[in-house]
Amino acid sequence: MLRVKKRKGKKMKKMILTLVAMLSMTTAFAEGEMAMGANNMEAYELNVNMNKLSEALELADDQKEAVADIHHTFASELMFAAQYGENDRKKLVARALDNDVKWMRYVLNDKQFRTYLKLLNSTMNNRGLNK
Repeated sequence: MLRVKKRKGKKMKKMILTLVAMLSMTTAFAEGEMAMGANNMEAYELNVNMNKLSEALELADDQKEAVADIHHTFASELMFAAQYGENDRKKLVARALDNDVKWMRYVLNDKQFRTYLKLLNSTMNNRGLNK
């Protein structure tokens, strides 16, 4: 009778260890999928509603056109970066971000620029491009 209980204990232990291993593999796979998000072309596609951005930043009429041009250039540079391998892509994305921030800094006042940086940072984080 003792042997039967020991066998059941070993079987239960094996089942629990197998379950834990499966859950660990599933979690690791899910993390890999999240990382793959940055490799998808969609992550590099920035379609921004310029009217909403203008409202959020409280842009003047002359600023609207400049911001739209800067954003168009930034979006083009990101799509260009998406076509390259991982190492080159990271460098190109960093350069595109630096250029975007530099040019926006020139066009926006301090309050607008802080708001823009918050929006840009959350957008890049949501797309998995900010590592």
